[in-house]
Amino acid sequence: MITMRTRWWSPRWRAPAAVAAGALPALAFPAPALWWFAYAALVPWMLLLRSAPTGRRAALEGWLGGAGFILAVHHWLLPSLHVFLIPVAALLGLLWIPWALLVRELLGGTPAAGRACCALVLVPAGWLLSELVRSWQGLGGPWGLLGASQWQVAPALRLASVGGVWLVSLLVVAVNCALVLLIAVPGARFPAVAGMTGCAVLTGAVWVWAARPEESGRLRVAVVQPGPVADGPDSAERRFDVGERLTRPLAGQRVDLVVWGESSVGADLTARPDLARRLAVLSARVGAPLLVNVDARRADHPGIYKSAVLVGPQGPTGDRYDKMRLVPFGEYVPARALFGWATSVGKAAGEDRVRGDRPVVMDLPGRPDGPGSVRVGPLVCFESAFPDMSRRLTLDGASLLVAQSATSSFQESWAPAQHASLAALRAAENGRPMVHATLTGISVVNGPSGARVGAALPTSASTAAVYEVPLSRGTTLYVRFGDWPVAAALAALAVYCAVAGSRSLRRPAPEPSSPPARTTRGFAGRRGR
Repeated sequence: MITMRTRWWSPRWRAPAAVAAGALPALAFPAPALWWFAYAALVPWMLLLRSAPTGRRAALEGWLGGAGFILAVHHWLLPSLHVFLIPVAALLGLLWIPWALLVRELLGGTPAAGRACCALVLVPAGWLLSELVRSWQGLGGPWGLLGASQWQVAPALRLASVGGVWLVSLLVVAVNCALVLLIAVPGARFPAVAGMTGCAVLTGAVWVWAARPEESGRLRVAVVQPGPVADGPDSAERRFDVGERLTRPLAGQRVDLVVWGESSVGADLTARPDLARRLAVLSARVGAPLLVNVDARRADHPGIYKSAVLVGPQGPTGDRYDKMRLVPFGEYVPARALFGWATSVGKAAGEDRVRGDRPVVMDLPGRPDGPGSVRVGPLVCFESAFPDMSRRLTLDGASLLVAQSATSSFQESWAPAQHASLAALRAAENGRPMVHATLTGISVVNGPSGARVGAALPTSASTAAVYEVPLSRGTTLYVRFGDWPVAAALAALAVYCAVAGSRSLRRPAPEPSSPPARTTRGFAGRRGR
């Protein structure tokens, strides 16, 4: 008689179970934001992988689970990519195959204490390898890193200040691994408990000993969020008009900087001196420079750029940052000769934007009674997902990070909340406040510790809000030492591969079987016919 357990784990059910189990961690990210669920979300997937009858089966279920994770975290891209999202998820899902094989090898069967201890190190390292590879901009960038689900947890943000989002990911996967050992391997309870205790001790030690940002003044920053503007041939002009109308009442509020969102200006200011004059008048009226974002074909360079441009009372100051990392399909089509057909299926870019070639740090003039000169490091859109970009700006002297974004195409999805949450991680990693200003919400400001400053502007808001942003001095350990958790994880995997390879080479080859004896009736053992 076939039991229910046998039917569930049969090959017929394992494939859809892998897809569903891989999708579960998406619930830890905004908008559900069940951050606590991240510490157990991988357990069903890992239990499935450890029970895989063969390595080939584990690889298949790792691939399917990875595809399920990508689909769940990025499902809001369906209006833009349509069915093209499925092959993209299938491609990126391949990155979880090495991790799946590690899970089966180290957690399968009844691992001894030594193998269980190795699993607590190597399984998180294998997961981090998958995150590292898919963080390459050509594969879509580091959106949905598991550690980013902890954006509202103060101890996790403190960990990020030491080892970036990578250290948080390692800890989350290690806890999941320990839970698998507790559930499925009774003999490995001691290593499992020790592993969870180690994670708690590490978090506590970082909380107690890691340096906290030291406040060095405050900056009054205004965020202008126009809200949704109906599509049409004059939508860029109407959006500019709304931004202008919302900015005027800021006069007299003693702001130090006004930030508009991504694509807030739809024409090159050199080609449209009338728009440059209107922005200069606004700056003079408010008494602060405006950081706008121009999405247009440049008059002095071929191609379309997305650029953060600083405008003062005399017009553009000359400080300009051209976006360096473009959104695949949204702003350029990878291998357009091969995938150009995507423009007829979804909302892929009809023409590739042009990349900038260097980061830029801009100097703000200080008020006589203010914090003095402040340096701003601008990012555009999903560049805020890349830890290395904000770190580079901090090393270059930025005291305020600003991300100009637009998620207008995904208003009713999880995208605005997911994007806004990244500001907390980047602020905590660098010990610098971060302003996340969008066209249509969610706009947020986070202080140097990653904590929220003031109220977020929801997707329903069309307004301007002023924030008292605390500045800080000093640097975090992450800024000093960079992605050291990644290097440590890769080193651990390299040692494991070297040991496994040497054992394979030392293993004696099987003795060749002796040829069968030949008799007058043929080979011995052969049955007569």
